[in-house]
Amino acid sequence: MTQNSIMTVSPEQFLAHWQGHRALTRRVIEAFPEDKLFSYSIGGMRPFAVMVKELIAIAVPGAKGLATDIWEEFDENVDLGNSKAEILYHWDQATEDINYWWSQIPMERFQEDLVAFGLYKNRGYCTLLYFIDNEIHHRGQAYAYLRSLGIEPPSFWER
Repeated sequence: MTQNSIMTVSPEQFLAHWQGHRALTRRVIEAFPEDKLFSYSIGGMRPFAVMVKELIAIAVPGAKGLATDIWEEFDENVDLGNSKAEILYHWDQATEDINYWWSQIPMERFQEDLVAFGLYKNRGYCTLLYFIDNEIHHRGQAYAYLRSLGIEPPSFWER
């Protein structure tokens, strides 16, 4: 590689990477015993269902904000119901909605400075990386929960 070479990731590759993480997080949700999904906690961390609310509150409004540059107020008090099936339904709907909004993100938006949710200033691609990093962080917490419950979590590399 020469000094003038540029490495790029296409929008399609970036979306596939993000959706791979989302598919893995979905399998983590599936692995939770229903009663523990809403109540289990270690060391003062939130139950995983509450973390999933945050992830959903970021994902679709984030993709929509990148597409339109209209950012909703961040609100993680979304009603996902009170069953694993309802959470999975909302997760799957969010996956479809991300795909919809992703196709509308102008290419230049990835390099633009923006203020996500009126709070977080960064370049578009950095904002997206934060969305993914945040999901990985909370999935890691869920892995600790599952292991403490004697449940083997899905292999993290199988995205």
